[in-house]
Amino acid sequence: MAIDTASGVRGPGLGGTEGLGRVAAAAFVGTAIEYYDFFLYGMAAALVFGREYFPALGPVNALLAAFSVYAVAFVARPVGAVVFGHFGDRLGRKAVLVVSLLLMGLSTTAVGLLPGYGRWGVWAPLVLVVLRFCQGLGLGGEWGGAALLVAEYAPPGRRGRYSGYLQLGPCAGSTLATAVFLVVSLSLPAREFASWGWRLPFLGSLLLVGVGLFVRLRIAETPVFAAAERAATAVGEFGAGGESGASGGRGRALPIRAVLREHWRTVLLGSGALCFGYALYYLGSTYALAYVTGQLGVPQTVMLALQLLAAPAGALAVWYSAGASDRWGRRRTVLLGTVLASCWSLLLFPALETLRPELMLLALAGAGLLQGVLLGPVAAYLPELFPTRVRYTGAALTYNLGGVVGGGTAPLLATRMTAAYGTAAPVGWYLAGLGVVAVLCLLALPDRSGCDLTVEHGLGDGGPAGRAAVASGGAAV
Repeated sequence: MAIDTASGVRGPGLGGTEGLGRVAAAAFVGTAIEYYDFFLYGMAAALVFGREYFPALGPVNALLAAFSVYAVAFVARPVGAVVFGHFGDRLGRKAVLVVSLLLMGLSTTAVGLLPGYGRWGVWAPLVLVVLRFCQGLGLGGEWGGAALLVAEYAPPGRRGRYSGYLQLGPCAGSTLATAVFLVVSLSLPAREFASWGWRLPFLGSLLLVGVGLFVRLRIAETPVFAAAERAATAVGEFGAGGESGASGGRGRALPIRAVLREHWRTVLLGSGALCFGYALYYLGSTYALAYVTGQLGVPQTVMLALQLLAAPAGALAVWYSAGASDRWGRRRTVLLGTVLASCWSLLLFPALETLRPELMLLALAGAGLLQGVLLGPVAAYLPELFPTRVRYTGAALTYNLGGVVGGGTAPLLATRMTAAYGTAAPVGWYLAGLGVVAVLCLLALPDRSGCDLTVEHGLGDGGPAGRAAVASGGAAV
C-alpha cells in the first residue's frame, strides 16, 4: 500500500490496489440499481402508463403525456447534480452516494404502490410527476459521485479500465429491468400485467436498495478528497471564511458558483458532447419499445426479448472502450464512437420497420455496441476536466445537462415526428444531427487522460492560465 507523502493518506488511488476491487464493486452495484429504477419508468411509460394515468387523452396523446412525465426526471437531474454535488464537494463522496441511492429506491417503490387514474383521479398523475422528479434528483447525484469514487481511487494509468466498472452499471441496470419486465410479461396474462403485474418490478427495487446500501457502507472516503481535505485544514481553509481552497470547507464559495464562473465552457461543451449518446440510448430502448409495440404491432414480449439479446453488445463495448481509453486517450475513443454511431443512427429505425427479427436484432445490437464505445470512457473523462474542489459538481452537472436534451426531449420529439410523417425514419436524421453537434463539442474539449487528480490543475475557461493548463495537461490527441 503506497503512502502519499504530502498528505499522509494511504489509499489505492495513490499508488496501491488494496480495496480498489471493493470500490469498483460499490460503484457498479449502486449505479446498476439506480439505473434499474430509472429505466423501469421508461419501460412502463412505453407499455402501460399512458392508459393507467392518462386514459382520457387517446393513444398518441397519452403516450406523449407519459413521456412528458418521463422527461421530468431529466430536468431534475441537473438539480440533483448541483444539490448532491454541493455536499459531495464539501463533505465527501461516500455519504452523498448513500443518500442518492435511498432517494431513488424509495421513489421507485412508491411508483409501484401509486393508484391509477381510476382510483385517485388527477392526483395520480400529479403524484407520479413528483415521484419521477425525485428519481431524477437521486440519479443526478448518483453518477457524478460514483464516477469520482472510482476515478479518485484508481491508478492514473488504469483510470479508464476501473471507471469501466461504473459504466457497466447502466448496462446491467437496463438489462435487469428488461429481463424482469419480460419475465413478468410472460408469467401473466396481458390483462393482469396491465392491471397490476407491471408494479412488481417497481416493488422489487426495495430489495435491491438494501443490497446497494450494504455494499456502499463498507467503503471509505476517496483518498484524493481526503488528501485535499487535510491540505485545506493544514492551511486553515476549513471554516475560515475564504473562497479558495481544495475540496472542503464550509466557508468556501458555493461549488456551483465556482463551476459557472470558472468552468462554464467545459460544462457546455461536455454536455453537448454527451447529448447524442443519451438520445441514442433512450430512442433505441424506451422509444423503440413504444413505437414497435404500439404502432408496428410487434408483441411486447418479442421486442423485450430482442432488446435483451442485444444488450451484451453494449456491455462488451463499454468494457473494451473504457480500457482502450487508457492507451488511446479519452477524447479520441469517445470521438470514434460518436462518429460511427451517428452513421448507424440512419439505419436504426428503417431496420426496425422491416419487422424482420434478424434485422431488428442487428439494428439494436449495433446501436448498443457503438453507444458503448462512446460512453465507456466518460466516467474517467469528465472527472479529469475539473479540479478536486469542484469535481463532483462539475462532472455531475455536465453529465446530467447532456441528458436534458438527449434523454428528456428526444422521445417526445420522436413521438411527434413519427405521428407527423408516419414513419420513424426522420428520427434517425435527428440523431445524426445531434451526432454532428457532439463531434464539434468534443473537438473543442481538451484531453487530460491519466492526469494527476491530486493536483489542482486550475482548468478554468478564461484567462491565459486556464488556456496554458489545457495546452499542457493530460495526453495529446
